[in-house]
Amino acid sequence: MKVNEYEKTDVHIVSTDESQVFLALQEWYQTDSYNLYQSDPQGVYYSVVLENVRSAKQPEESVVIDILEVRGIKGVFLANQKVDGKVRTLITYNKGRDWEPLAPPTTDMNGKPVNCKSPDCHLHLHLRWADNPYVSGTVHTKDSAPGLIMGAGNLGSQLVEYKEEMYITSDCGKTWRQVFEEEHHILYLDHGGVIVAIKDTSIPLKILKFSIDEGRTWTIHNFTSTSVFVDGLLSEPGDETLVMTVFGHISYRSDWELVKVDFRQSFPRQCTEGDYDSWKLTDLQGEKCIMGQERSFRKRKDTAFCIKGRSYTSALTTKPCQCSEKDFNCDYGFERAQSLKTEGDRCFADFWHDPDSPPDDCHQGHNFQSSTGYRKVVSNLCEGGVNKQQSAKLHTCPLLPPRGLQLGIKGQMLAVAPGDDITFIVHQEQGDTSSTKYQVDLGDGMRAIYQNLTVTDEPIQHRYEQQGVYRVTVKAENVAGHDQATIYIQVTAPLQEVHLEVVPIAGINQEVNLTAVVLPFEANLTVFYWWIGDNLQPKMSLGNSLITRFPEEGEVSVTVQASNGRSMVQDTKNVHVYDRFQVIPLAFSSNLDRLNPNIPEWREDVGQVVTKILAKITGIPQVSLVTMVKRGLPTTADLYVLPPESQRDKRTHTLLPMHKVHNLSLINMNYNSSQTSYQNYKSHSPWLRTEDAYPPLFFRKLPGRNVYAQMHNEKEQEMTSPVNHSEDTQHIIQGEEFIDDDLDSQTLGNAEGSPAFCSLIRIRTNPHYY
Repeated sequence: MKVNEYEKTDVHIVSTDESQVFLALQEWYQTDSYNLYQSDPQGVYYSVVLENVRSAKQPEESVVIDILEVRGIKGVFLANQKVDGKVRTLITYNKGRDWEPLAPPTTDMNGKPVNCKSPDCHLHLHLRWADNPYVSGTVHTKDSAPGLIMGAGNLGSQLVEYKEEMYITSDCGKTWRQVFEEEHHILYLDHGGVIVAIKDTSIPLKILKFSIDEGRTWTIHNFTSTSVFVDGLLSEPGDETLVMTVFGHISYRSDWELVKVDFRQSFPRQCTEGDYDSWKLTDLQGEKCIMGQERSFRKRKDTAFCIKGRSYTSALTTKPCQCSEKDFNCDYGFERAQSLKTEGDRCFADFWHDPDSPPDDCHQGHNFQSSTGYRKVVSNLCEGGVNKQQSAKLHTCPLLPPRGLQLGIKGQMLAVAPGDDITFIVHQEQGDTSSTKYQVDLGDGMRAIYQNLTVTDEPIQHRYEQQGVYRVTVKAENVAGHDQATIYIQVTAPLQEVHLEVVPIAGINQEVNLTAVVLPFEANLTVFYWWIGDNLQPKMSLGNSLITRFPEEGEVSVTVQASNGRSMVQDTKNVHVYDRFQVIPLAFSSNLDRLNPNIPEWREDVGQVVTKILAKITGIPQVSLVTMVKRGLPTTADLYVLPPESQRDKRTHTLLPMHKVHNLSLINMNYNSSQTSYQNYKSHSPWLRTEDAYPPLFFRKLPGRNVYAQMHNEKEQEMTSPVNHSEDTQHIIQGEEFIDDDLDSQTLGNAEGSPAFCSLIRIRTNPHYY
């Protein structure tokens, strides 16, 4: 595996010690496990060292991977591997080159032989972190106590989730002893010279246990006279400390109780050199040369009852070993064929890897060495002996064509706003970059040619001023070949609002057109999501309209969301579905078209006024009438007439008294500056008053108009909006006096004396019935 900035996988860093990275990566086929990789010294090329390491999700959605670096001795790791549903604990002494299961103890904590023999039975440990920051996890190691590992687990063919006996080793995992039958919280004091254990339980406690001989014997100590619920353990700073604090609470409502325990008075003296023995580090097979050297460590004798203190050091001697095959790991692109026993530990090239292919940074005129399939384990200190890398071949770097060209945007999505500063990033996986030219076309007429673009990391910066879709291409070319990368940039302004236009009344299974009007009108690349009723799965469309049907009577909520990658806006309308109702088309004289800005607010206002007028002159309840002014010009509308509640189950066809409204008209009016009364020229309705004629819609702020309302005893008010309309319309509106919401009589006209407003409503005599 090669890691670069374009990799998008679930990766967790395990260790970055000694110029090498250990990381866990979840492959596409894995759900509760990860593969463990280790890097070369540059941290670029990675080889797998252990597959299927178990993982688990925490309540906060964080992922915990079952691998632990043993502190105190470099190169030692513990990991839980999950294979065929079974979890086993493995240990490595050479940074993952070789993994082996833990050897079980020969006796239990009472000295009785255990019935657990390899290869069917081993020791398995839980490798969990503690949820409580004031207690340790399930495995305990310390830098100043090399070789000392204490953990919770079980014996058997696999790890059992809720079985947590306590085991300890003082020789870094070669031999183990059982110390408790239940899990305990552990604290190391005096460089591991004192091990303190308190049972992990939900009941209150009075006692703790401690050992001064690496867990072989344990002493019980009453740390308090009153039982407490233990919340955590803390030690004073410094590895040499012998002072600890137990904190908890007596009851769930009480404050914290702090109990200080000082072990200093229990030791009569400071340790001397004669109080120590030495032990040599070996692996499970007894091999002394680990990571290229023999290492011995100092440890206190079991019979020595003394304090190690501040001056104690654990390391004793180191001796380099001659290199052997075990000091070499498989190189990048190689792996061991463990199924071929006759081949031993031989590394084979993977099917996708060509060992003689030049590296990515190979430039014409330079040389490179092809891998033998092996590389020395990082931080291995062996000297002389076998050199698995000595047969590497020397090659001359050829001129390679560019391959794997990638184009992206730094820190941004592919949807930007006009005027945004954009930085393009070009990456090339293979090919000679020093002899390659890069032709960049930004899609808006800007073109440029770059040299060494991917080597110098020179940024390509640009700014698009106009909305639209821009095709950005980069072509890399040298004598050996070429490659090309393309991305599409969407430049669009954020949406301001969306208006859903739909008939207020619909019939059962009648086709209904849903239309979304987006502001600003010039918005492009908009996607529409339609939610109808209680359906959680929306219908999606690229157009702003949708045809649907409603199968049942009742009120249906319709919601539309408009999204263009930079923003999302929403509108909701309710549609009443009836089995039968009446629809009467309405038409207006052409004079009204001059005042029609063709926006949803204007249409809603006109519809409300017409409904109010018709309800007054016909005597039909206003709740039974709905007027919907249609989009576009000429101005038209539909009048929806519902039967009264008591008659909606009867099959009648004449819902609106047509004789009352057949010749209904709005009044034609002229204005004379010296008069304050109206003159009726073409009134056809004896019961329609002048004050009913003019809709009070001009009190709403309409886009594109500077509207002045001269009210009784009120000051002039100004309303503004960015949309421009004709100059004639401005003259008609400015200077007029309008009707208030109570429909009081006002003077209509303009300063020049020309006709101000003339609207004729014509009721057609062929209504539709549903």
